Amino acid sequence: MKKLSKVQLKQQALVLNVADTLEEQGRAELSGMLQCWFDVEYHLFPSSLLLCFQFDSEQALAAAKPELLKWQKRLSAAMLKKGVILKDMRKHLVFTLEAPDS
Repeated sequence: MKKLSKVQLKQQALVLNVADTLEEQGRAELSGMLQCWFDVEYHLFPSSLLLCFQFDSEQALAAAKPELLKWQKRLSAAMLKKGVILKDMRKHLVFTLEAPDS
């Protein structure tokens, strides 16, 4: 894997910070949430950013679905505070049952 540039390392730190914060809030507010993980291609940042909230069951996922827009807005606001504008917040956060390695 290619080494990240200084700019990409700053982007990674920013995304990790926001993901950690949202994961902490999500675990407190969404029952059945296991973890928050993300995927990003730094050369296409921020348009390639995808945060995933992983849930432990189909029931927990279904119960959380009505909250999705609220969490997408939280991600957008958190990124904006860090100086990153997400053009379409709905593309950057999803609720899933999939683990990061699948």
